[in-house]
Amino acid sequence: MNSRQLAKRWQFPRHKLFEKELRNAATRWFQDRGYPTHSRMPYCLRHWTDWKNNIILSEVSEYIEKTKNECEKKGKPFPLHKYIHHGLSSQAMAFNLIGPFITRNDYEPLIQVIQENGIENGKHIDSAIFEYEDRSIFNEDSDRPTSIDIVLTDGKRTPLFFIESKLVEKEFGGCSVFSEGDCNGENLISNKKQCFLHFIGRKYWELMDKYGFSEILREEKQCVFVAYYQFFREVLFALEKGGVFILLSDERSPVFYCEANGIEKGLMAFLLKFVPSHHVNRIASISIQKLVQKIKESKKHNDWIEEFESKYGLA
Repeated sequence: MNSRQLAKRWQFPRHKLFEKELRNAATRWFQDRGYPTHSRMPYCLRHWTDWKNNIILSEVSEYIEKTKNECEKKGKPFPLHKYIHHGLSSQAMAFNLIGPFITRNDYEPLIQVIQENGIENGKHIDSAIFEYEDRSIFNEDSDRPTSIDIVLTDGKRTPLFFIESKLVEKEFGGCSVFSEGDCNGENLISNKKQCFLHFIGRKYWELMDKYGFSEILREEKQCVFVAYYQFFREVLFALEKGGVFILLSDERSPVFYCEANGIEKGLMAFLLKFVPSHHVNRIASISIQKLVQKIKESKKHNDWIEEFESKYGLA
């Protein structure tokens, strides 16, 4: 067989096919509702200001708008993403999937999925916060700080779970200092003074030392922040807050987690090799599909869950 024939027999999913499936589903969903879309991208709404048309339930878009306005009044901007109007926006997907739990105060489907990962304190979830920030964790006194997509809290608003949602993304975000050409990507664990971020007072490396990552990474030639800055930053954030880091992603994507014939692949399986063993139980992955299944079984969200499946090509 030639390479094209062999490619079709690859046992793991292909991202380009997954993205095509999502684009087609988003295009149909927007067209069925008569929403104006981008002239060259029918899976994207025409203008950013149309973002509410990317949200299934009006109660959720109203909640987001209200929260955004309240944050801005307090001088704490609520960061709606640049591509919130895009049909493949992971932020919009999170609003559509998690938002109804907040507006209806029903976290049971989410609790069940979390507990199936062996995390017992999931039963204490009582509220959720989108776009959670705390500049003090890493001393991020300027520029945009680390922001967690969704934080689940208990009745006392104590953060328990820190969720990063991914949909069509092909990576965890890398370090901008490297991408802007101001770093050669060398591992500076033993020479932190040469790291620009450390020099300006960020505490990333201090927390890498505190939680035992530095010992594991000491012999690496390349700095792990170059390509996986977001992963380590958010895991450290969750650990410092005494919580659990959770990745929410789609089973059809090979990027973050996939399995075939007993072989695990994806970034989560790879990056867990760099996590100290005593912290591994504070990192988990949950799939959109499993959460959708629990939502359907609950029979409490029948007015929107099929719309979600249609919008994201799950039906």
